[in-house]
Amino acid sequence: MRLPIYRRGLTVLLVCLALLIPCLAQAYDALILLSRRDAGYDEVLRGFRATRTISQRVLILSDYSEADIVRIVREDRPGVVLTMGDKALAAARGLRQTPVVAVMSLGIRERRNNLPNLSGVDMFAPPEQFLRLFQDMKKRRIGVLYDPVRCAWYLRRAQQLAQQYGVRLVVRETPEPRDVMGQLDSLKGEVDALWMLPDLTAVTRESAEMYFQFSQKEQVPVVSFAGAYLTLGAAAIVEINRVELGRQAAELISGILTDPAKSDHSFVYPEGTTLKTNPNVLKRLGIDF
Repeated sequence: MRLPIYRRGLTVLLVCLALLIPCLAQAYDALILLSRRDAGYDEVLRGFRATRTISQRVLILSDYSEADIVRIVREDRPGVVLTMGDKALAAARGLRQTPVVAVMSLGIRERRNNLPNLSGVDMFAPPEQFLRLFQDMKKRRIGVLYDPVRCAWYLRRAQQLAQQYGVRLVVRETPEPRDVMGQLDSLKGEVDALWMLPDLTAVTRESAEMYFQFSQKEQVPVVSFAGAYLTLGAAAIVEINRVELGRQAAELISGILTDPAKSDHSFVYPEGTTLKTNPNVLKRLGIDF
């Protein structure tokens, strides 16, 4: 017995929906959360899209008064979530099953206890690169200010390696930004150079100038991590290449998508960095390397 035309049409519609549902179950590989519109994030995205074909949806959180990331992930079911910036990482805090990869954030290791499915690329260049730079400058006593909550893990690694480069780190803890001036004063006559870390407590917009005032008075170079500090008086910087950072994030995500069970939720140093110097400062300080 033949079905009525309307019932046949309904059957065809149900079959089409059944075929479509698996596609909707994971419409794309990666949900990319950007904290805001930013030229630096655009560079990371350019690198992310350069070498791997990873389907994606991009959300810019600053465009929304509120975004329920947990609901979006539950409905869209992406294979992984990539966050750029601290706000984006905070927005992913409710995710427990979906792997989260963080870049362009200084707080990824601090979030590990609350987000065990987190991995990512640090905003800290490998300490060996800085230690080699101090060695080439023939500087032996290196002053470092740091917040132990944020950077203790990095200082431990740097101290383990320092002796190999003939360098001694003279460290001062700055658990509050107001501690910076006093701790810099304690380094007078004790150091040959200052090492600025990407530490939101030890280096703020207000305190950054104190490092360069110390440099001028004590005639010691400041080595930093961002190009903006070259114009303020840094002798050299080791800067992260954001395009390479995006490529590295794509490699991590590709591995997770290939075999989620093998994701070790670890953190890695950025692979692409650039050394830049300020010739005028180096000349003034009599440094030739």
